[in-house]
Amino acid sequence: MLERNPVPVPQVEASEGMVPADIVEACRRGDRVAFETLVRATNRRAYALAFRLLRDRFEAEDVVQEAYLRMFRSMEGFREEAKVETWMHRIVTNVAITRLRSRGRAAELVSDELPDAAPSEHPDAGIDVRDQLERALQRLPSGQRTVVVLKDIYGLSCREIADELEIREGAVKVRLHRARKRLRETIGEEDRADEM
Repeated sequence: MLERNPVPVPQVEASEGMVPADIVEACRRGDRVAFETLVRATNRRAYALAFRLLRDRFEAEDVVQEAYLRMFRSMEGFREEAKVETWMHRIVTNVAITRLRSRGRAAELVSDELPDAAPSEHPDAGIDVRDQLERALQRLPSGQRTVVVLKDIYGLSCREIADELEIREGAVKVRLHRARKRLRETIGEEDRADEM
């Protein structure tokens, strides 16, 4: 699938406890300033997830805005059974999937078909491993890329991913296995090409 308006995806840095508990509690009480703090702390991760799922920066921005609106409206009911970041990721994923379904693109999330064209650029010697992984992710079929992003970057369980994508948990595990294998192969090919 060709990207309509590609832009660099912000790098996602894992961080324990990105949103302090006192900010979450203030958000639950309806404190708008605390909610703005929560948005600033999580916005890059929310946008990165939306962009990786949708591959369109304008749609990703719309999805993130809608997700935060939903969070704000339901913050009082947040039970803290999971981290607020995990809850936010689920909401962003739900909004993105709803957006894809409304545009008839939901099949992209569960498809195992390879993209029409793989990137033709070869990395320069000494390229950052993160960039190499990002390129390898982009070469995955959409269904495999979605599963890897939700599992390995955002920490959803296979059961949660299956529920979000409305597929069997076994299918998630198969796609995850195939995606990781394909990532290793792609990165290995790039490494061999760099050595030549």
